[in-house]
Amino acid sequence: MASPLFDLSGKVAVVTGSSKGIGKSIALHLALQGARVVVSSRKKPACDEAAAEIRKAGGEAIVIPCNISDKAQCENLIAETKRQLGPVDVLVLNAASNPYYGPTDRMPDEVFTKIMQNNILSNIWLINLCAPDMKAKKDGSVIIVSSIGGVRASTVIGAYCISKAADMQLARNLAAELGPDNIRVNTIAPGLVRTDFARALWEDPKYLDKRLQTAPLRRIGEPDDIGGIAVMLAGKAGAFITGQTIIADAGVTIGS
Repeated sequence: MASPLFDLSGKVAVVTGSSKGIGKSIALHLALQGARVVVSSRKKPACDEAAAEIRKAGGEAIVIPCNISDKAQCENLIAETKRQLGPVDVLVLNAASNPYYGPTDRMPDEVFTKIMQNNILSNIWLINLCAPDMKAKKDGSVIIVSSIGGVRASTVIGAYCISKAADMQLARNLAAELGPDNIRVNTIAPGLVRTDFARALWEDPKYLDKRLQTAPLRRIGEPDDIGGIAVMLAGKAGAFITGQTIIADAGVTIGS
């Protein structure tokens, strides 16, 4: 018999950036635990493909495309979710941007602004859109997918790392604000995971070898390594956790 601590039957879950990689794994595993999942990203065909995979595996999923940089599209995402499935119980904020690789002093202002809007402001928009219904039910879980970049320095993706550190602080602030209404807000901070988003890193033999040598588990992550953590935070298993960042990085950040 499955543990009821991980049962998400009847819950409505929205997962941004869920057409592939970490987001797709999270959407799949939420659905396999009984949640009715909204698969969302910018491109509808990719969302349709991911949703079809979830349904084939036995889960329930619909598609509502959304470009998180557009507030009107964010508003439509939540409104359409409510119309088709009901109020959001679990909000997973996985979509993010990292359009610049290089030193901070060469980064155009508009690129920095784009990173901050997509990785922080859009999260605030979506949380604020879901919070009233969560407050009414006195229950809700918000999960922000951050990165170990939020706790480490970088000479080449500095703005992205700043945004991910800000996500961690956003979770702490909103956990304090929303906690009295039994709404939990947490972040997951993955290390290097085998996704298209990080392909340039794990396909670089020198970088990969260095990362493997500094990781106590001697491997990089797979999307399902993160999907399972999201399931825990979404349901009763994570009911006593809020304002926290769970680092999943094979031990890279502990030092050895």
